[in-house]
Amino acid sequence: MTSASISYDYEKNLDKGRNSESIEVYDAEIERYGSGVVDTNEDAILATHEGYRLKQHLKARHVSMIAIGGALGTGLLIGSGSALSGSGPAPLFIGYGFIGLLVYMVMCCLGELATYIPLADGFSGYATRYADPALGFTVGYCYLFKYLIVTPNQITAGAMVLQYWVSRETVNPGVWITMFIVVIVLINIFGVKIFGEFEFWLSCLKVLIVVGLIILLFVIMLGGAPTHDRLGFRYWKDPGAFKPYKGIADPSKGKFVSFVNVLVTAVFAYSGTELVGITVAEAENPRRNVPKAIKLTFYRILIFYVLSVFLLGMCVPYNDPLLISATKASTSANASPFVVAIKNAKIGGLDHVINACILIFIFSAANSDLYIGSRTLYGLAINGNAPRFFGKVNRWGIPYFALALCASFCCLAYMSVAESSQSVFSYFVNVVSIFGLLTWITILITHICFSRALAAQGVDKSTLTYRAPFQPYGPWIALVLCIIIAFIKNFTVFINGFNYKTFITGYIGLPVYVIFYTVYKLWFRTKMRDPAEVDLVTLKHYIDEEEEEGKIKDQERRERLKASGKKDKEWFYEKFLSWLF
Repeated sequence: MTSASISYDYEKNLDKGRNSESIEVYDAEIERYGSGVVDTNEDAILATHEGYRLKQHLKARHVSMIAIGGALGTGLLIGSGSALSGSGPAPLFIGYGFIGLLVYMVMCCLGELATYIPLADGFSGYATRYADPALGFTVGYCYLFKYLIVTPNQITAGAMVLQYWVSRETVNPGVWITMFIVVIVLINIFGVKIFGEFEFWLSCLKVLIVVGLIILLFVIMLGGAPTHDRLGFRYWKDPGAFKPYKGIADPSKGKFVSFVNVLVTAVFAYSGTELVGITVAEAENPRRNVPKAIKLTFYRILIFYVLSVFLLGMCVPYNDPLLISATKASTSANASPFVVAIKNAKIGGLDHVINACILIFIFSAANSDLYIGSRTLYGLAINGNAPRFFGKVNRWGIPYFALALCASFCCLAYMSVAESSQSVFSYFVNVVSIFGLLTWITILITHICFSRALAAQGVDKSTLTYRAPFQPYGPWIALVLCIIIAFIKNFTVFINGFNYKTFITGYIGLPVYVIFYTVYKLWFRTKMRDPAEVDLVTLKHYIDEEEEEGKIKDQERRERLKASGKKDKEWFYEKFLSWLF
């Protein structure tokens, strides 16, 4: 039984005058934990009330695949092309690997927070509880802004994909945009269980596509293509591993600037891996399922991102005319560097297959982005930071008002009807990446405050269900690096003529973050939480019970399988497929 259902059962039984034993237990818990198992603030317990409760229907495989599926998108299949063309294969490889390590550290810190006491209001709730209410308010809205922008961004990319087959002169992009919006809204309407299953299979397909591309690039590199040209590290020597950034006279400085230039693309490519912190509210037994998703993230980062861009740099030189034209292309298959590798290898017909694969990537990403946006707004509502009606859910556990607002922002995609889809896409990438970085920064700050509270209150971290690695220095190092990247990621705008559009979209998140934090702090006069007074108990008792119930069920299942001598589908999945899917 979840904390939400226990709280509601207590209220229901109290109203009907029944089950006095459960009421006595509840009152005993209040006496034991002070202000209680349920916070006395009405907004804080809104998620436990009927009509505001989400459904816990996401299984381990759903949570795991939503985490990787939400990040596998245009940042890898399209954005890596501009990074390779502008910087070269070595900065591409190093940049994606560097950001990948940062993301892994962020995910581990988030996993420790989410498995201790999973909160329905996600990042906002953790920041409010362990750090500062002003920080919770700020990250909640910044993350909401990110998904209000990234969803139409994905839909814009979808219009680019379909223009590969049907030109915008033949069919107006608005037609494809309308179709995208209608379909993803319909999927999100029918409950998280259907959404989770749908996204699981879509993400599995995305994983297979990426694995297929990695194998294909590996074969091309070794000379297995129709050209039988064994490439190896040829392009790392000629034209070179590093491409000095245009406008920098000193070659060494130019190469360093090229590396920094990759970071904005890499941040966008990894953006979305942290969304497991939102899905935890609808996950079954999060203390078992969330750590699994976190642990698998690191290996998948290595396989899907770092290995794919490494092989891409082997197969396509940064000065390839096809690659240069791809970075200016207005349709997805033409804009993908993977298609350039295929064309250079004289493999016919695969460009259409890649375009179809990109369409699947985008559709899945848009679907999950709409889901995360609606849950983020829901979290703000139940935390008292947004109008309460956004926290209302229907009988399937869908926050329908929040979903309606997020769906309405999808109409931003219609901007691509009036302006080039490629330019709209590039502006959206810039805005999304800074809000993503600010979210990572807040997660790290929250985790540091959480760790201080555990130490101040004598809680040994070795007793936690999941503990982030590289303590205590890992989160601090990751925090400093994320802050540095947030400030320097778009400094190239000052090198070759000032582009005000790139500057505004690249840095607009910083003043928004500071303004929201400052105004909230001054208005409500909040302070950073005292580590000795941070609430480490509310709702924990029931999460502990849920974990124990899960362990009992798992043990019963193992004994049942042992007695029958048979293996079920779940055993085969966990044994052979869960590392990848």
